[in-house]
Amino acid sequence: MTAQLEREFDVIVIGAGAVGENVAERVVRGGLSAVLVEAELVGGECSYWACMPSKALLRPGTALHAAQSVPGAGQAVARTLDAAAVLKRRDYFTSNWQDDGQVIWVEETGIELIRGHGWLTGPRKVEVAGLDGNSYALAARHAVVVATGSTPNLPPVEGLDDVEYWTTREATSAHQIPERLAVLGGGVAGTELAQAYARLGSAVTLVARGGLLGMFPEEASRLVAAGLRADGVELHLHTGTQGVSENDDGSLSLALDGGSTVTADKLLVTTGRHPALEGLGLESVGLAAAEGKALRLGTDSTGLVSGATGDDGGPWLYAVGDAAGKVMLTHQGKYEARATGDAIAARARGELTGEPEPWSRYAQTADGHAVPNVVFTDPELANVGRSVQQAEKDGFRAASVELPIQVAGSSLHSEQYEGWAQLVIDEDRKVLLGATFAGPDVAELLHAATIAVVGEVPLDRLWHAVPSYPTISEVWLRLLEEYGL
Repeated sequence: MTAQLEREFDVIVIGAGAVGENVAERVVRGGLSAVLVEAELVGGECSYWACMPSKALLRPGTALHAAQSVPGAGQAVARTLDAAAVLKRRDYFTSNWQDDGQVIWVEETGIELIRGHGWLTGPRKVEVAGLDGNSYALAARHAVVVATGSTPNLPPVEGLDDVEYWTTREATSAHQIPERLAVLGGGVAGTELAQAYARLGSAVTLVARGGLLGMFPEEASRLVAAGLRADGVELHLHTGTQGVSENDDGSLSLALDGGSTVTADKLLVTTGRHPALEGLGLESVGLAAAEGKALRLGTDSTGLVSGATGDDGGPWLYAVGDAAGKVMLTHQGKYEARATGDAIAARARGELTGEPEPWSRYAQTADGHAVPNVVFTDPELANVGRSVQQAEKDGFRAASVELPIQVAGSSLHSEQYEGWAQLVIDEDRKVLLGATFAGPDVAELLHAATIAVVGEVPLDRLWHAVPSYPTISEVWLRLLEEYGL
């Protein structure tokens, strides 16, 4: 029999992915009670359909190629991956799509969990259609946090609605390797999964309306494109898709600009994502999209949503992670969640009013200055902070130092190592604004750059940070020398 249950908590978090979990954990640490509302698996997209499974699919191919690139090791390894073993290991990292371990953590942390679909019905009010058949009327004493993540964009391709296709969810959870895979989109997800499936045995064709990884410097993305081609991926860049149709044998045909056709057994659509805000009842608190446009939330440095009704009793509605629409990266969403959770607890104690100081524990300052990002292809691509164009747009007098990665550490790392590095420098303050690295295993260079950007380390002091020899990090020395130090 269905029951209507009324509950009250200090904080209600809608969405129990990695970001929602972090908010709830922080407010509980701050002495408040919290409930997570989740209709799917606790742990969210990253744990089951994004970060973890995609990297589990990529890592074996990268490890194999690394061994093949070193004389002595190359002769000792097989030339192809064991696809079944790779998929089994992927299943392990997703806990076979079971969230028991995550639920135990939630309970042990002192957070309550309600499984179901939740939506706002008014200021500090959330209704939940429970998966247990019950209905829950929840009230928040202090805050409601929207941590519902994001959902895929679908391109306006004729016929797409009439065929079965993969999004990243299906691609990261598949248990069969298609003979032929077509990928729409040249961003991070499309590029990573194209290489993963090529190394697992698919004949992969990637089609992108723009360039490959267009948000990165061309010198860096060019190295990734060469890596994909070396794995047999056919690239159709700066090419539109006119339509898609199903053939009599169940395969799919993509009609491209210029009259060419691509035939594939599976189609993966990776053309971006947008905040998952549909069905959350945001209109009940005065938040609605302009006509013809998708709803976007405006937030301050603590994640507090602007424009929501009911603030006469103090700030109460927050958004974090992909739902906030600032930076759609798991690690940055968790960073936002930590700041937001601490801010909510501090406001509840009366210790925080208004906006906090930049770089305080309550402010998401790094979102605008130092967002680290890694593309886990082979070669890897990693960057943090501003590009030259972004720096100039933000009013900085910026300079760029660029070099191929050609140091003793890289030559020892693998035969014919190819890499590229760039520093973006504020010429007035002589500090780093950004950095980009491309090449095998460059992701491990990124945190040093992130620290330098966040800490605004002066270049003349950074000069005294001597890189160990022989490592790929020697490129730091070469870059600073190129700058003139």
